[in-house]
Amino acid sequence: MKKTIFALAMSTVFTLPAYAADYVIDTQKAHAFIDFRIQHLGFSWMSGRFNDFEGTFSYDPENPEASKIDVKIDVASVDTNFAERDKHLREQFLETAEFPDARFTSTNFEQQADGTLLMKGDFTLHGVTRPMIIPVEKVGEGDDPWGGYRVGFQGETSFIIEDYDIDVSKLGPSSQEVFLILSIEGIRQ
Repeated sequence: MKKTIFALAMSTVFTLPAYAADYVIDTQKAHAFIDFRIQHLGFSWMSGRFNDFEGTFSYDPENPEASKIDVKIDVASVDTNFAERDKHLREQFLETAEFPDARFTSTNFEQQADGTLLMKGDFTLHGVTRPMIIPVEKVGEGDDPWGGYRVGFQGETSFIIEDYDIDVSKLGPSSQEVFLILSIEGIRQ
């Protein structure tokens, strides 16, 4: 009898349904990244990242289409590992004094047959808001060593700089497209 009760209790524990939860993106311990790359005059690639950003998301593994995300980026935190270039990017291209933040807010998610989620939303940069689609994949989820629960996603997309009223005509035709690489890890609240 005890074995039967124990077996029933254990089967209940292991078949509990997953549920929707809210997460805060873990930027405090550098477990989330927004990286970018762009061609430099057609000769090489310039890579960088935004060091300061924050955001939240909701995720339900049983209903991923109901997910939501909102991320705010401090554009002045651009970091290409070269201070003079970063200053030039802030002042001449990103104009961070006038446009200090960029933001992505999802509008919907679409589950693909291969498990990829198409994250659709509005991306605002340099005072211009345009639709953006980011294919994302879940990296993993589970308990962390500190008593919390985490889930992580990775996605990549690109956009044309001129679509955001940023003049890059001096950089040449090969330097018009920015590639974004997003690595997001959230802590369940």
